[in-house]
Amino acid sequence: MVALTSGEPAGVGPELCARAARETFAAQLVVIGDRSLLPGVEVQHVPLRRPRVPGKLDPGNSRYVLEVLDRAIDGCLAGEYDAMVTAPVQKSVINDAGIDFTGHTEYLAERARSPHVVMMLAGGGLRVALATTHLALSEVPRAITRDLLAKTLRVIDVDLKKRFRIARPRILVAGLNPHSGEGGHFGHEDAEVIVPAIEDAKAAGIDASGPLPADTLFTPRRLEGADCVLAMYHDQGLPVLKYASFGEGVNVTLGLPFVRTSVDHGTALDLAGTGRADPGSLIEAIKLAIELASPA
Repeated sequence: MVALTSGEPAGVGPELCARAARETFAAQLVVIGDRSLLPGVEVQHVPLRRPRVPGKLDPGNSRYVLEVLDRAIDGCLAGEYDAMVTAPVQKSVINDAGIDFTGHTEYLAERARSPHVVMMLAGGGLRVALATTHLALSEVPRAITRDLLAKTLRVIDVDLKKRFRIARPRILVAGLNPHSGEGGHFGHEDAEVIVPAIEDAKAAGIDASGPLPADTLFTPRRLEGADCVLAMYHDQGLPVLKYASFGEGVNVTLGLPFVRTSVDHGTALDLAGTGRADPGSLIEAIKLAIELASPA
């Protein structure tokens, strides 16, 4: 059984969930949200705090968004659901409500008490994981530490084996600076932080290599035989993946005690209520969640 959260009520999430719920999947789907947003669909009802206006964010519904998430998380932790799939939320309006919220990934980690989680997107024949997620670019160099990278590589290796059933995952690690630092001329983080972290991973039996210059890392020859790329920051790796698979990519949270997938796009407020939003990414996320949660 898979829980499907309907996301930000003013965005496209509810209508995408309603459309996806009418598809046939290899597992039972339970949609969580306010039943008024999901006509014709069997719903685990969580009431809105305020009336919904398509395309218009309302901080008054931010608590509702988190209540929907909490219902799915609690169900997964209790064994009621085998996996959860999330429609997009709008971080800004949750923050506008006075709630400290940096994203689904971080919220799930805290609620599940997972010591370290990793955001990975899959699509277009690629898997791209992130060392840092929703962080200002100016803060990235300080955030990337040897310990962080060692933990991240370990989580990727474990979940590629456990969830994706890859016997010996091969992970390519991107450099932080242009040309991976160019021998120190463009920064020292690659040599002083990333290289030792990769050596730690190799000593632990993880097949990791790098740091590789990001401008050539995503070429077919370099990617041949690789199972995942670890990018150092959000916009280093995700533009490539989204170019290759936008609308069909899937966001996967690694390191949780349950399977969680999501769409590769945001709330698309401009499309809310128009009926023009494409459910492709959500449908792919549901399919992958079922596959990952299925017994080996």
